[in-house]
Amino acid sequence: MITRRSFLKRAAAGTAIASFGGILPGFSARSYANIVGANERINAAVIGVNSRGKALAQNFAKQPNCRVTRICDVDSRALSKCIAAVDEITGQQPAGDKDLRKTFGQKDVDAVVIAMPDHWHAPAALLAMKAGKHVYLEKPCSHTPAEGEMLVEAAKRYKRVVQMGNQRRSWPNIVEAINEIKAGTIGNVYFGKSWYTNNRPSIGTGKETAVPEWLDWELWQGPAPRTAFKDNFIHYNWHWFWRWGTGEALNNGTHMVDLLRWGMELDFPTAVTSTGGRYYYKDDWEAPDTQVINLDFGGKKSMMWEGHCCNPFRIEGEAVGLLFYGEKANLLIGGGNEYKILDHKNQVIKHVTSNIRIDPRNKMNPAQQLDALHIQNFFDGITKGTPLHADILSGHKSTLLVQLGNIAQRSAERLLVDPSDGHIRNKEAAGKYWSRTYEKGWEMKL
Repeated sequence: MITRRSFLKRAAAGTAIASFGGILPGFSARSYANIVGANERINAAVIGVNSRGKALAQNFAKQPNCRVTRICDVDSRALSKCIAAVDEITGQQPAGDKDLRKTFGQKDVDAVVIAMPDHWHAPAALLAMKAGKHVYLEKPCSHTPAEGEMLVEAAKRYKRVVQMGNQRRSWPNIVEAINEIKAGTIGNVYFGKSWYTNNRPSIGTGKETAVPEWLDWELWQGPAPRTAFKDNFIHYNWHWFWRWGTGEALNNGTHMVDLLRWGMELDFPTAVTSTGGRYYYKDDWEAPDTQVINLDFGGKKSMMWEGHCCNPFRIEGEAVGLLFYGEKANLLIGGGNEYKILDHKNQVIKHVTSNIRIDPRNKMNPAQQLDALHIQNFFDGITKGTPLHADILSGHKSTLLVQLGNIAQRSAERLLVDPSDGHIRNKEAAGKYWSRTYEKGWEMKL
């Protein structure tokens, strides 16, 4: 057993903690977890661990100032796999829950990581805050604008730290790029363009079948109105059904639009339009596979998001990215931790590449190390009161921009928006899409 005294002696001898959430040389995450008295750690629970949630659980488990105490999922297969993955990293097997309400009631949980389907994000975050837990919430922060506003109010009322998973706000070269813009390097930015491209296959036409024995379909649906189980809902395809998902605009567009809004220092638009549809396949997919959202900010600046789910042709050489159009030059950010500044003759005048190194001591790859920066900022917000890089207010504002795009798309209207709060002035569209219907007993209430 490593004692706290030997740990401190080793540290005092000049062994520094590795950067990007690293640990002391010679110590694994497992050995750190066994240090007697190393109790300054945050106890975290991760909820929804089939894909992104499992990756987050593993990253949280690798942080020396965190202990993953519980894993929660309605899929028993995902639950057991994630428990095993955390155990392999730390040597401490977290408890497993099926019902998040049980997880929220545990004293060995200080913070929760929510990576469930979109229809669960805001209701789960609210329940967590009511239970006294801090929240790391994957994007989008809400299924509807009303939910986002409620989370902003809840964070204030319950005095909880809520970090949204807009992790690029913590990536050092992205931060540098935004600072270049704010410093006037490319001049006044009057237009921003963002995009996402992929080659997603058809989801086909689903058939009603018996619910798999490994799935609690009732809990999976949670706050959403009930419907019969079909064989093309689980796990990823729920993104394309409005009952649970928010389409590609919020699935991937949120990240890029957030960076545009940050760099251009904008809050709420004055008008929003959207064009597109489900063009590629005739199947159960409800959201657009091709969509162009345009947001106008008082006739002074504008931005757009362009989504192509079923066509992988890259824009500006990038599958995902954004471009700031400035009066002096343009700035391009792709999917990674780097950026380019190009003059108006399309010549690259500055190229900053990723400088994240792989640290063999904590076995985190560059992507995990980048995400660890966002995680550590969340921890600092809890323990030190450090300002969050993506607090719930900024997360709501960015989520709302693409939500407005989806509302414009679904209502087939040009939305007129109040720039003071983002509310829709079109009465019919606002009445139909600003909030949602909940399953009885699952309504969000402050």
